[in-house]
Amino acid sequence: MPVPVPRQRAIPAVECGQAPAASPDSGPSKEQAPPGTHPAEHPTTRRENPTEKREKPTDTSPDTSTGTGTGTGTGTDSRTSTGTGTGTGTDSRTGTDTGAGRTHTDRTTQSAAPTNLTVLLIEDDPAGSPIVPDLLDQAGKPIRVRTARNLTEAGRLLTDDVHCILLDLALSAPAPARTNADGGGNGNGGGDDEDHDELAVLRHVLELAPRHAVLALTSSSDAERGAEAVAVGAQDYLFRDELDGRLLSRAIRYAVERKRSDSAERRLAEGRLRAQENRRLERGLLPTPLLAGSPLRFAARYRPGRSRALLGGDFYDVVRTPDGTVHAMIGDVCGHGPDEAALGVELRIAWRALTLAGLCGDELLGTLQQVLEHERSDDEIFATLCAVDISPDGRRAGLCLAGHPSPLLSRPGEPARLLPYDNNGPALGLLPGARWPRMQVELGAEWSLMLYTDGLIEGHVGEGRERLGQDGMVEMVRRQLAEGLAGEELLRTAVNEVRELNGGELADDVAVVLLDRTA
Repeated sequence: MPVPVPRQRAIPAVECGQAPAASPDSGPSKEQAPPGTHPAEHPTTRRENPTEKREKPTDTSPDTSTGTGTGTGTGTDSRTSTGTGTGTGTDSRTGTDTGAGRTHTDRTTQSAAPTNLTVLLIEDDPAGSPIVPDLLDQAGKPIRVRTARNLTEAGRLLTDDVHCILLDLALSAPAPARTNADGGGNGNGGGDDEDHDELAVLRHVLELAPRHAVLALTSSSDAERGAEAVAVGAQDYLFRDELDGRLLSRAIRYAVERKRSDSAERRLAEGRLRAQENRRLERGLLPTPLLAGSPLRFAARYRPGRSRALLGGDFYDVVRTPDGTVHAMIGDVCGHGPDEAALGVELRIAWRALTLAGLCGDELLGTLQQVLEHERSDDEIFATLCAVDISPDGRRAGLCLAGHPSPLLSRPGEPARLLPYDNNGPALGLLPGARWPRMQVELGAEWSLMLYTDGLIEGHVGEGRERLGQDGMVEMVRRQLAEGLAGEELLRTAVNEVRELNGGELADDVAVVLLDRTA
């Protein structure tokens, strides 16, 4: 879509790629036809179809027609005589381009060449600007130039395809911007007021275009103001009375690249700060076991499925109540996004609060389901959970399963095995009014109990579709226990081996908790 252009001003041909036909009510153009141009070619005496003007120069065959009139000849009709009839010859007019001061050959070349950079010039008198000479980018392609006489026009012309703004610091500021704290300013300014107003214009442009490069134009006798403009936020400053096309083109390219570099560096720094804040937040949301006074040893391993995250939809916790009972829990919210991670944290905190309040078994899980139903963002979201409560003497435990894999129990002289899961209840959030029976389990004098999420057993084995599964996980842990691994080392080795069997990072979150009791 063409950019809206204020009346009484013409967009330079270098921006449009062609010389526009003048409208009947337009004022004098910045690019006037040179002296000696035939009256028939002047924009005020003859108007052509822009489409016809773009298409005609593509034919370069010589003109052999001496016919007259409004013919349909291909090429560009020289129209040196008048009358009626049909011209049948082909034309090759090489005269002056209408209203642009360029030949057709020049205009055709520029029209075909794509432009990479677009510049917005903001100054009081664009028609008298010394920077009208053609500007070329580093690849030799034309730089498009738009002109605005004030900040209002600049706001209309400042589109996303503009890369750099050339601002004349002598530009008059809008009336509201010229009102200082003393209520002064008569529109012309002077002394310190003038300095303030000129920098105020620059600040206004920087607020208007925070993502664009800005070059300040000032006089060679006022280098101090140019330096102040750079301190305020401009990429560079130039002396308007010493400009030429080559110098300005290079300055524009430099300003654009410097702005891109500054923006990229700022985004990188902001991203690092956000990542650090997110890590601190997520690290603070991970549980701190409350096992003071318990003889049990605790170890945990956590690997979120989301890239560059510390927290996923899996959650766990371990607390010891005043009566000496140790309560452990591990759960998994379906899904892997930040919303699921937040819901997992809410469920973990709710579980800890309910446990410390004395709830256990079916009553605790029923209350957790109510929390889930109120906090989830979608009615289809559910969570699996495994909860155990170990007696103060450490020899017995109660087990409740809500759609979750059964824990793995290992004892000296016996192969590791899964605890019974015949009374496994439904996942939280699936069935209103569901029940979760509590099973009594004998642990013995010395044991290790491993709670885990399904991320540990759903990884693939090799390149096929086969998954590790619970049986594969049991065999893997048995072998690792036989090798003498225990505690943190056992969990780290198990998770790493599952990852290697999967052939890379696991798609799901993984959480593993290990409780040990020695005789």
